[in-house]
Order: sequence, then C-alpha cells, then structure tokens
Amino acid sequence: MQNIPKRLLQHLLTPQWRIKRVLPGLAMSNIEKAIGESENFHSGEIRFAVEAALDPLALLRGTTARQRAIEVFSQLGIWDTEHNNGVLIYLLLADRDIEIIADRGINAHLDQHTWQSICQRMENLFRAGNFEQGVLFGISEVSARLTQHFPAVKTDRNELPDQPHIL
Repeated sequence: MQNIPKRLLQHLLTPQWRIKRVLPGLAMSNIEKAIGESENFHSGEIRFAVEAALDPLALLRGTTARQRAIEVFSQLGIWDTEHNNGVLIYLLLADRDIEIIADRGINAHLDQHTWQSICQRMENLFRAGNFEQGVLFGISEVSARLTQHFPAVKTDRNELPDQPHIL
C-alpha cells in the first residue's frame, strides 16, 4: 500500500475530466452495449463504475479501492438481484486499481482468486493505455463465469442498468 502523502497527491492530481480522456463517450457506449449483450447469455447483472479519485478524507482514513468498491456495490444496489448474482467491475483511476465485487450467489461458485486473475489482466491492459479494451475484457470474462453458473432463462429481466456509472 502506498504511503498516505504520495497517494493523497496522486488523487488530488487526478481530475474528474480524466475519466472522459481514458473512456470517451464512444468507449462508454461500447461498454454499455457489451454489458447488455452479455446479459443475453446469463441471468446475472453486471455493472461497471469508474471513479477518478477518492476524496481527501477517505484517503486520510486509508480507504482502499476494494473498500470503496464494496461501498459502491451497496450504493448501486447490486446486491439486490433476484438470484444474488450481481457483479460490480470498479475502476479507481488515481490508483489504476480495478476491483471486482460479486454477490454471494456467484461467489458460492467462484473463489477470490478467479476475480483477482481477471483484475490483473485488466490492469495489464490499463498500464498499456488500453482502458476500453481492458474493461471489455473484464466484462467478457465476468460474463463467461455468469453464463457457466447462471445461464439465461426465458423469464430473465434486466434488473440493473447497463450503462456505466461515473462517480
């Protein structure tokens, strides 16, 4: 974990507009489309959320990207799906950290190592400057796991919005 002054500076120097630079409108549309299309193959719900930086108070408290992702998971109501199979892909730009938070229904089938492996591969794409490709890869990988354990059924309905959420 980074020391607090360095991390604080990193977050203060990551403005909100940076989100549009790394994920412009077309990329966000492609992400929304990928989520919608993926949900034709499974009964799970995928959400993508991106945040430029944490507020200074959260940083001084030592809030990690994982802790923040859990908060966002709750705020967006991802835990409130019929089969408890919602998944959040959360990107914190200032830390260049990606977290995948899955509800208990899907976590009963997969371990944390699975999610960490997907995150590491996404982070490699981010380091190369391929943010859209990294997010689309993550959606594809999460969708494959959901399809395996929660295949689509005719009565499925879209319980959560597909559009990316900017914090």
